[in-house]
Amino acid sequence: MKIWTVLVAAGEGLRFGSKKQLAELAGMPVLLHSTLNASSVSDGIVVVTSADDIDFVRSCLKSIDQVHEIVEGGATRSESVRCGLEKVPHDSEIVIVHDAVRPLASQDLFELVVDKVRNGAEAVVPVVPIADSLRSIDGKQINRDEVLIVQTPQAFNASLLRKAYSSYKEATDDSSLVELAGGIIDFVDGDVSNLKITVKSDLLIAEQFLIAKKTN
Repeated sequence: MKIWTVLVAAGEGLRFGSKKQLAELAGMPVLLHSTLNASSVSDGIVVVTSADDIDFVRSCLKSIDQVHEIVEGGATRSESVRCGLEKVPHDSEIVIVHDAVRPLASQDLFELVVDKVRNGAEAVVPVVPIADSLRSIDGKQINRDEVLIVQTPQAFNASLLRKAYSSYKEATDDSSLVELAGGIIDFVDGDVSNLKITVKSDLLIAEQFLIAKKTN
């Protein structure tokens, strides 16, 4: 089955203070880590970035054969994915969507979500449980056993993902749009090390995870 990945790297990094996908992690940009990991299962990759960064991203990723397109994103995440999805060949059967600011998503995790779609699932999302106690903004307790953290990479039947993006405009993640379009979401175990780079201290944590993986 032909597998393509849309790698979302168009964020402005307001909380980070700069574009976190371009920040250095263990000697290379966060984006490069993410793209290398995605390339392990992808026949092709479309990278969605900001117009100002296209030349830098093209130079950064020029050694990765699977990168076929680098395109300008939109004003929101959903718009950016839509821009990337337009460049995915129509004969692709599985589409992965991955946030470039998750540089530690392992090859095993990519293979896990892809295998479930290959075996008939419509949409597959990695999730991890929450360890902290939770409260709503009005102070009420939230049962953490009823809540999961959603990660990427998320893998989809390609035709269903296209239907979702043609029918609905915005959601916080791709599986939410697919669910609105009538798709059934399957979960797999995510990885606590698959953190999303949000603030600068996350780079330090990610580097320690990388060091630990090299020594194991």
